[in-house]
Amino acid sequence: MWATYKILIFSYLTTEIWTGRHYLSQREVDPGPHFTGNHSIFEGTRLKRSIFQGQYCRRFGCCEDRDDGCVTQFHEVNALCYCDRFCERENSDCCPDYKSFCHEEKERPPLTQPLYPEGCFRHGHHYEEGSVVKENCNSCTCSGQQWQCSQHACLVHKEVIDHINEGDYGWTAQNYSQFWGMTLEEGFKFRLGTLPPSPVLLSMNEMTASLPPEMDLPEVFIASYKWPGWTHGPLDQKNCAASWAFSTASVAADRIAIQSKGQYTANLSPQNLISCCAKKGHACSSGSIDRAWWFLRKRGLVSHACYPLFKEQNITNNICAMASRSDGRGKRHATKPCPNSIEKSNRIYQCSPPYRVSSNILTIVLFLLLGFISAIMQVHEDFFYYKTGIYRHVISTNEESGKYQKLRTHAVKLTGWGTLRGAQGRTEKFWIAANSWGKSWGENGYFRILRGVNESDIEKLIIAAWGQLTSSDDP
Repeated sequence: MWATYKILIFSYLTTEIWTGRHYLSQREVDPGPHFTGNHSIFEGTRLKRSIFQGQYCRRFGCCEDRDDGCVTQFHEVNALCYCDRFCERENSDCCPDYKSFCHEEKERPPLTQPLYPEGCFRHGHHYEEGSVVKENCNSCTCSGQQWQCSQHACLVHKEVIDHINEGDYGWTAQNYSQFWGMTLEEGFKFRLGTLPPSPVLLSMNEMTASLPPEMDLPEVFIASYKWPGWTHGPLDQKNCAASWAFSTASVAADRIAIQSKGQYTANLSPQNLISCCAKKGHACSSGSIDRAWWFLRKRGLVSHACYPLFKEQNITNNICAMASRSDGRGKRHATKPCPNSIEKSNRIYQCSPPYRVSSNILTIVLFLLLGFISAIMQVHEDFFYYKTGIYRHVISTNEESGKYQKLRTHAVKLTGWGTLRGAQGRTEKFWIAANSWGKSWGENGYFRILRGVNESDIEKLIIAAWGQLTSSDDP
């Protein structure tokens, strides 16, 4: 009797050991992310109860070929078991009812829910076929369970921003929402808008000046402090490539205010230039500084309040709404009321012919003491990220950026200078300039840039002009 009992125990243990080897053998690869274990108490109890019913593949279904998602939990031995044909091998890891269920069911109906649904997964989310996802400046389309993505170089690169902020370059960078989603090519095309200087402009004689012996230059000069209430802050050109118009109108307005000793302090209208100066009636696709100054001298501009910026710039609404005529005594008068009906003054403001200031640093400083001046600079990719500090171009880590830097000439308004500790703790000289990307950009719309080294060609071409005032305009 005892011998028979020992034989039964040995037979049972042998069967258990073989079963453990049979089902605990591991796949050559992990089951993958498609298997999700049930960890709730009720589901665990239900699955464990199904052991005694022998339902594994019967619950889950059978899969063709190799399918690592065709897996369930074999609680009896605390392991996984599979219901696909890959487990038909020696020391297999298929479920206990695989052969009895999957081999007997020759014509089983297909699963109503496919294990791999149609569409694409991205960042843990499922998208249907044909879905389009925008990531920065690139679009990705779900096609044939694969993502097809465009390969544009984006204007905003987090890697470049991090590279600048982690280094000691004397300035900090920021990710601006107004630039997010734009390609680098679009940034240069829509956010700048000043054509390279013409040969006529470059051939102008440069005006020079020398420092009087009794005069000491201040370490810091800010024009708005010297002429409070007479100067004008930055506007926002948005996606209208017309920095040529914004810079010219703003410099002219400030010069007229200073020259008239505050009698005429109206900001002049860049929209007047955009709509009326361009030959084809639409100048949000770049323009020239010299033509803008010619228009100010010959035709004149109304105020920004009279001719405000359009919310949307397009061909249909950009027809010139103003005209002027000469009274024969050197003054021009508007022939139409203001496009902004609330503003009643349609006074025309004019300037003298522009002149070029020498690139000598002392000369630029001395002319700034007389009023604001316009500068043309070359914009690099990292300039769009400028937030605060003394700007210098930082070599880009993005190898693709170079091929898009075609339209990169930009016009700004110089407003002052200073000296401050910059990169690596060095004392550095800088210019203060007003941009035309709104007050949320940079230092309330302004930026500081290295002075004396022609950083980004900021000192290469400096233009200024006087207001054209008659004796009746004198204060």
